Amino acid sequence: MNPGFVEQYKHVVATAGIVTTNGGVTCDTVSLKNVHKAWIELVFLQAATHATVINPVVGTAVGSCATAITFAAPWWKNADISASDTLVAQTAATTASCTLGVANQHIIIEIDPQAVAAQSPTYTAMGCTITTSGEATNFCSVVYHLLERYPQATPPAAITD
Repeated sequence: MNPGFVEQYKHVVATAGIVTTNGGVTCDTVSLKNVHKAWIELVFLQAATHATVINPVVGTAVGSCATAITFAAPWWKNADISASDTLVAQTAATTASCTLGVANQHIIIEIDPQAVAAQSPTYTAMGCTITTSGEATNFCSVVYHLLERYPQATPPAAITD
């Protein structure tokens, strides 16, 4: 039997639940040492119009990710989750952004650990930051999905090196 979604992927909550984007957000970071591919999944609740920007970041260790990626990462967006459940491929880039407007949005960014290592062989961890919306009524939630190189029922921790 093939491993399922929970066994094959490590799922790490990167924000303390749903957080406001007023003032910006620095997400928790994770190790990419046992990871074949990673995805940053974001859900935005936008009560006020703002084109909030997501910046994937990398670093040499968990907790020290502050360097913006320099490679173009594939990403997808659903600009209005109340009207559609379809993620639309966007042009690969070093950042992703919400569509300007008052709509709840879903964004997924794919991070390839090989691209991270090509940026710098010492980079073994990733995270993301979200620019300030300047709106106390805008919120987001972030989860990382890490495709493990060696799927197992209880994968190793990703929040430590």
